[in-house]
Amino acid sequence: PQAAPLYLAETSPAKWRGAFTAAYHVFLVIGTLAATVTNYFTNRIPGWGWRVSLGLAGVPAIVVVVGALLVPDTPSSLVLRGDPDRARAALQRIRGADADVGDEFKDIVVAVEEARRNDEGAFERLRGKGYRHYLVMMVAIPTFFDLTGMIVIAVFSPVLFRTVGFDSQKAILGSVILSLVNLFAVVVSTFVVDRAGRRFLFLAGGVAMMLCQVAVAWILADHLGRNNATTMARNYAKGVLVLMCLYTCSFGMSWGPLKWVVPSEIYPVEIRSAGQAMTVSIALSLSFAQTQVFITLLCAMKYAIFIFYAGWVLVMTVFMAALLPETKGVPLEAMRTVWAKHWYWRRFVGDAKQDSQVNCL
Repeated sequence: PQAAPLYLAETSPAKWRGAFTAAYHVFLVIGTLAATVTNYFTNRIPGWGWRVSLGLAGVPAIVVVVGALLVPDTPSSLVLRGDPDRARAALQRIRGADADVGDEFKDIVVAVEEARRNDEGAFERLRGKGYRHYLVMMVAIPTFFDLTGMIVIAVFSPVLFRTVGFDSQKAILGSVILSLVNLFAVVVSTFVVDRAGRRFLFLAGGVAMMLCQVAVAWILADHLGRNNATTMARNYAKGVLVLMCLYTCSFGMSWGPLKWVVPSEIYPVEIRSAGQAMTVSIALSLSFAQTQVFITLLCAMKYAIFIFYAGWVLVMTVFMAALLPETKGVPLEAMRTVWAKHWYWRRFVGDAKQDSQVNCL
């Protein structure tokens, strides 16, 4: 999860970078859908169902290992490691034999040379004022991603559907439906992320998710919160399923793919690997923590768990509206200038003159 988005961001043309990186999330969702469908059918095998499901997980792992042997290294990493000839050859291979890569390669070299002027390590640099905006986003994006509630909904959706009255098999089928909706949404997002921009998708998706969560909380409170009821009328249960699908669609077009797109493109080359590593580490740690406590929270808060997540979605939507600059179409080597023009972050960004040498803008 750390290397793939960075690889896609560093090898993609700037105008299509969002689509290429979002495609990573598309295949994550395809994997989730495949796992859910597998569980749906293997659940019917007495005694051996879970063994078959677990064993089949080795198939995509083999594909990943073989595929990793066939892709070239990124030009930025090769220049950073002192091999400009291989870097130019790799860039030519990625862009095509007839492409003119002279200006782009020059921009990469300029960015790497600027990064080498300071001998501090990546984590030491992140403590400095000039990298404050990166540090904030490094923590905020994965934290907010987990506080959308989608991770626990994806993992525990069968539990939620059984809570509103579905039997075991229909609850798993409901999870399959959510996975299909998520897949549709993330595929659509790959076509619009470089047209509509990152900020628009964050804001529109955040508003839609918040409204869906509030609506689900209202239905659950009204129909399960009275007299400690344990079942719900079928029409209302279907309404919860529809709202969950709308919520999943909103997530799939916003926070789902953008959680990978934005962190992989905002960091300068000198902290890119460290920044992405920290982002992924925070996300995985919080996901693990949430899966451990979600059932307890659900039992304690009941329908209010959706209000809890809706409140956080409101916070993150306001945060993104105020503090995230638009990065669509901006070359990686020119990303500092975006922060230097931001109304708030410009006070932390130092000299962005090195980006004036970038030919892509």
